[in-house]
Amino acid sequence: MSTPDALAALQSRLRYHFTQPALLARALTHRSFSADHNERLEFLGDSVLGLAVAHLLYEALDELPEGDLSRVRAQLVRQDSLHRLASELGLPALLRLGEGELRSGGQRRPSILADALEAIIGAVYLDGGPEAASALVRRLFDGVRINPALSAAAKDAKTSLQEWLQGRKMPLPQYEVTQVAGAAHRQTFEVACRVAAFDLQRLGQGASRRAAEQAAAAAMLQALQHHPKA
Repeated sequence: MSTPDALAALQSRLRYHFTQPALLARALTHRSFSADHNERLEFLGDSVLGLAVAHLLYEALDELPEGDLSRVRAQLVRQDSLHRLASELGLPALLRLGEGELRSGGQRRPSILADALEAIIGAVYLDGGPEAASALVRRLFDGVRINPALSAAAKDAKTSLQEWLQGRKMPLPQYEVTQVAGAAHRQTFEVACRVAAFDLQRLGQGASRRAAEQAAAAAMLQALQHHPKA
């Protein structure tokens, strides 16, 4: 839970200290915990994140056309990337969740963690302005090597997996929704991707079926790259 000491430690990791600490507490509050939750901050932070990453890529990849820049940005701000950053910041231990979400493992759910990180970005924007929020985003992605190769890596995972299998004359993968959680307006989908030729299955989660399929396909591609028979 978000104790004052824990919030102070988080601000040190963010390298940003709030003049309005209540904004940070709200950013870590899920709707299952309180009516004063983080969804509006997440809405704001999503836009701030997209603009800050677009500016970063515009500066760093001045030789790439718009389409490639868009694919790289999508790669950087997707749920999996934000989930990883949120985990590195220690957000799972700081989230304020209702009892039901806690019991179901909500503190580790990628969608909740990604949303909380976006909410923190929105909170920094309100507390310190656009320059402070942009600086935070740049620090968050400081460990990511921004180079033209990211454009190739950003290629649609389902397409890449299909091309990989077709190139080896293997049947196409199968996708199946295995779980749908959350309220109707805020659902999280879990999809299984199966490749029968290798008897492999990988799961992916996302805010839509398509996003979950992409996440599952990306996980499958990674598994195939390390498979001894691939």
